[in-house]
Amino acid sequence: MRPLRGLSLCSAALLSACAGSSPTPAPAPSAPGNITLAAPAGDAWYRGAVFYEVFVRSFQDSNGDGVGDLPGLISRLDYLNDGNPATTDDLGVDALWLMPVFASPSYHGYDVTDYERIQAAYGSLEDLQRLCDEAHRRGMRVILDFVINHTSASHPWFVDSASSAQSPKRDWYQWRANNPAWAQPWDIYSQTNTWHQQDSGWYYGVFWGGMPDLNMQTPAVREEIKRLATLWLQRGVDGFRLDAARYLIETGGGAGQADTPETHAFWKEFSAHVRSVKPDAVLVGENWSETPSVAKYYGSTATLPGGDELPLNFNFPMSTRVIEGINAGNGGGVAAKLLEMKNNYPAGVADAPFLTNHDMVRLATQFANDGAKLGLAASVLLTLPGAPFLYYGEEVGLGNGNANNDESKRTPMPWSAAAGGGFTTGSPWYAFSSGRETANVEAQRSNPRSLLSRYRSLIHARQGSEALRNGGLRLFTATTGVSRTLAFVRTLDDEQVLVVHNFSNSQESVGPFDVEATTAEPLFVDPGVTQLSGGTGAWKASIPARSTGIWRLR
Repeated sequence: MRPLRGLSLCSAALLSACAGSSPTPAPAPSAPGNITLAAPAGDAWYRGAVFYEVFVRSFQDSNGDGVGDLPGLISRLDYLNDGNPATTDDLGVDALWLMPVFASPSYHGYDVTDYERIQAAYGSLEDLQRLCDEAHRRGMRVILDFVINHTSASHPWFVDSASSAQSPKRDWYQWRANNPAWAQPWDIYSQTNTWHQQDSGWYYGVFWGGMPDLNMQTPAVREEIKRLATLWLQRGVDGFRLDAARYLIETGGGAGQADTPETHAFWKEFSAHVRSVKPDAVLVGENWSETPSVAKYYGSTATLPGGDELPLNFNFPMSTRVIEGINAGNGGGVAAKLLEMKNNYPAGVADAPFLTNHDMVRLATQFANDGAKLGLAASVLLTLPGAPFLYYGEEVGLGNGNANNDESKRTPMPWSAAAGGGFTTGSPWYAFSSGRETANVEAQRSNPRSLLSRYRSLIHARQGSEALRNGGLRLFTATTGVSRTLAFVRTLDDEQVLVVHNFSNSQESVGPFDVEATTAEPLFVDPGVTQLSGGTGAWKASIPARSTGIWRLR
């Protein structure tokens, strides 16, 4: 959940790039960064896995009511991964992240009324069990959005808590007799009050009054949350995406509302509990912040490889750098972010890079449907270290709907250009985004030059290379100034993979790259990329505008 409703992904610095204006001239690049990021420690399945974010309501409707559901998602699993490594016509993802599927009064589900029950429009507990079984049969894992920072104001816990100052569940939420008047913590200019009035007092809800924050300082609440996590892990899910993870425990106004020591202590406690129930389960933190803050959510690696807090954390700053860099024709910002990660992240942890998610303006809209930019973004994401996350529809260039609201970022999946889009035989719950005549699965499935085919090829190349999946990274690109290309080598054991991306809008000669090898095997090369040549210490190539070359060096 993003901090501020209605906020575009475009920061002030990004607005000019989103509008297509020329970047401000920057100083010449410094010497190459030549930094090295270590390979992730341990052998957990999620390190290097490719995740796919699904909004069930918008993915596939099975019964004609216009609302996507779990049976519909099950019917599309072969599109995501058919379970056969020898085939290449599936997307090839390793895991699914389901946006909230618990009972809720809203379309989005981030205000839960019952954590033990599935949203009726999506199906039943049996449907979720079947989804997990069918996904597992194909080699995919399933994680659920676990929204525990807050509940719905209609949740029975809150109704009980609000009924009286003497309620047994009074301390399950934060109440005050008077209004403390804390502003929302993510914007120093915000005047939005986080305290909301009811007959029995003022309660805290950082996002809005309809979603009161649970009081995680109450032991009974912490135990209930752990009980619920156990329940879903025993039902077959493989972990949780943790919404609004920075805002869990408040100790005061201002800085006391985010990133508190108490919040970190709870995540360590919760993570230890999850590991005790299902040792290979994954937790993914939504900590929408800057790199030094995000880095702290891994916790300590002293006793647990990968960190004792949250083993994956979304890399919001990298998302911004990739999009800014592609718009500006500059790979240097991504290189600088990799250096900042090295300087802040604990050694051996696994990153969770992504391009956009359900709270952001869709990538195709930000790039004005520029196919070359969309293709380059896919290449960059799927060659970075960590566990990349794709947002449903990103692989076919799905853009925003025609309004400036969250629903327009979550429109139905375009399977075809036919009436109902292959999504439903009825009327879709929300209108399709424009452009689905070409931005749909059917139109792109058999076209080897389509964006969908590009994603499939990149993911399968990644799955076929342990260095791309789980290797360390040695950077060749300068970490200051403007760099028209981004180049690095991914290494694991005796496998080396050289990756070169051309961010510019012109042909670029790249190299020489000092990698000890005698032969170069192409894993993925765009049309017009010349053969890598030169040998040890002098590998060179020529790369067309906004294109990529990936080679295994032996």
